[in-house]
Amino acid sequence: MSWSSALRPFLLTVLIAGTGLALGACSGFTPVYSGTLAEQPSLALAFAKPRNRLEQLVYQELALRFGSSDAETAPLATVSAQGSSGALGLSSTANPNKLSRMTVTAQLTITQRDGSSAAPIVLTRQASADYTTSGQVLADTAAGNEAAERAARAAAESLRLALLAALSR
Repeated sequence: MSWSSALRPFLLTVLIAGTGLALGACSGFTPVYSGTLAEQPSLALAFAKPRNRLEQLVYQELALRFGSSDAETAPLATVSAQGSSGALGLSSTANPNKLSRMTVTAQLTITQRDGSSAAPIVLTRQASADYTTSGQVLADTAAGNEAAERAARAAAESLRLALLAALSR
């Protein structure tokens, strides 16, 4: 047995342990889902009332992640969301199914209500979800609504991450 084959498992173990210790010592990363950033008092938001189903979904997702506050001085989060759909590609007469895409654009505005003169934080994100239509009105409508809800949830997640990034600066 040579030295290199006997030493190889030991060196591999030392390399793996050293890499784990080096990564564990990094303090430049903050968890997005927990930790001090997610527990900031500036994230106790008051939410405006939704005007449509897409806004309602975005509000629900943000309130689930950040929590909500009824305090008069809590920052007010206002969401504007709208969806648009369109067909993708060309369809053939042999296949009546058509691929479509629902795109939701959501804008989140955080306004401070504590008397400070801080400028509002305005974030805009867009998300898309694909769906198939078959020419049956009820099925097409249901597929479009479901795709709009998926896109709204994806836009809400993107807004959440953008807000965390904006507040961490």
